[in-house]
Amino acid sequence: MTEENTIYIGKKPTMNYVLAVVTQLNKESDEVVIKARGKSISRAVDVAEIVKRKFVDGLNQTVTTDTEVVTNEEGKEINVSAIEIRLSK
Repeated sequence: MTEENTIYIGKKPTMNYVLAVVTQLNKESDEVVIKARGKSISRAVDVAEIVKRKFVDGLNQTVTTDTEVVTNEEGKEINVSAIEIRLSK
């Protein structure tokens, strides 16, 4: 898995990420990884479901959840939930 096959979910509109995933799958890539943390997790799930249901048929999906330790602005370590969704042909 190369870094270029990874889509990091942030605050952009959902369809921007859907387009990025579909573009990767239509190129030579057989697998795309969608990654998100914190409040962006629900958007990542939406992206994966839209791609599977409306754009690319027959995708396999593997979901991994995790908790990452991040340092906030005050220098305090906090736990942040993370998700990784692998879509493969």
